[in-house]
Amino acid sequence: MNYIEALNYINDKNKFGSRLGLDTIDRLLNLLGNPHMGMKYIHLAGTNGKGSTAAFVANILKESDYKVGLFTSPYLERFNERISINGADIPDERLADITKRIKDRIQIMLEEGYEHPTTFEIVTTIAFVYFNEENVDYVVLEVGLGGRADSTNVIKDSLISIITTIDYDHMDVLGHTLGKIAYEKGGIIKDNGLVLSYTQEKEAIDVIKEISADKEAELIVCPMKSVEIVNLTKHGGVFNFKYNDKEFKNIEISLLGKHQTYNAALALTAVLILKEKGLVNATEDNIRDGLKNTKWPGRMEILKKAPTFMIDGAHNIQGIRSLVESLKGFEYNRLILGTAILKDKDVEHMVEMLTPMADEIIVTEVNMSRKMEAEDLERIINKYNKNTHIEKDNEKAIDKAYELADNDDLIVFAGSLYLIGNIRRILLNNY
Repeated sequence: MNYIEALNYINDKNKFGSRLGLDTIDRLLNLLGNPHMGMKYIHLAGTNGKGSTAAFVANILKESDYKVGLFTSPYLERFNERISINGADIPDERLADITKRIKDRIQIMLEEGYEHPTTFEIVTTIAFVYFNEENVDYVVLEVGLGGRADSTNVIKDSLISIITTIDYDHMDVLGHTLGKIAYEKGGIIKDNGLVLSYTQEKEAIDVIKEISADKEAELIVCPMKSVEIVNLTKHGGVFNFKYNDKEFKNIEISLLGKHQTYNAALALTAVLILKEKGLVNATEDNIRDGLKNTKWPGRMEILKKAPTFMIDGAHNIQGIRSLVESLKGFEYNRLILGTAILKDKDVEHMVEMLTPMADEIIVTEVNMSRKMEAEDLERIINKYNKNTHIEKDNEKAIDKAYELADNDDLIVFAGSLYLIGNIRRILLNNY
């Protein structure tokens, strides 16, 4: 099996949809010798900020001379991005080799009467096998959906469970209240484990507290009131932070937006807790360098200048809210917005929040079954802003944005991670 054949095999499993539950992946891993057992995990769940927080943690550990596996989803441009060690994506040949072995074990499972693993179960298994064979020191493991029944939750224990911000998303699967969503996210909390949570709404944090108490896990809520923002620019941010008796002045990050300072504080707190417990060894210089050097493509990422061209993976209410707040701190003449949204999102409220601030809007689409047709999205947008243009093809949408923009304008594409991954690839390769 070569790399292309491996990708085709993995992606073909999309026809099996998503399935919450651990029996299938547990059997698959068992047939592979349980590669997930014995590794040291930092497990993350939440609605927003998982990827950025995971990247911050992984980079701090990398700067501390550890070998760190990072598993995230989805990818922006290339599948291999989802599985990396110290910033290097899994090589094509290793991906192909591991996928071939997994395919062979799946055949045994089918003969035993098991259901076929889903794409996400297969990808998660590839990550476990790769990290195990590479003898990583730590695995920073991001949940795919929810937490309780997510494939990553097949692990039996973790050094720490990190719960990032909890908000409304995937409500058809996770529930329609913050309490129900928190219950699913909190499913990654382990018996007698260690839990770090972002400051949540009362309904959500009460559930996290209850789960932690039931599992006799130690819960720490990150003191976000101790974050003092010194400066925010289009190059990153600077903030002060205090945790217990430790005070950090002028911490620099390269990710844009106020929300990223809070994600950085959450990651910093996680490392400090692990250090206090004797589970990691990281100096202040390691922490500062790790935070400053963290890059996370697609999150308020500026790709071009004159005019400034930015992409952001805001794909739910909380993400849009953070984007809108951050854009208020940018200097520009006119805002040219490009957007595509999946139809299973809270489209009305996302549009209501984002589009009124735009001077021109290019409505485009993503190439997948969950897309909202451009004409349908435009009808919703026109309730709040009638300066719209439809360009279903992403490259033509970019061309239209440049046609509309002057050098002192700001172009922003947002609304779907699938959209910005494609926009990023096109822009960097063709412009």
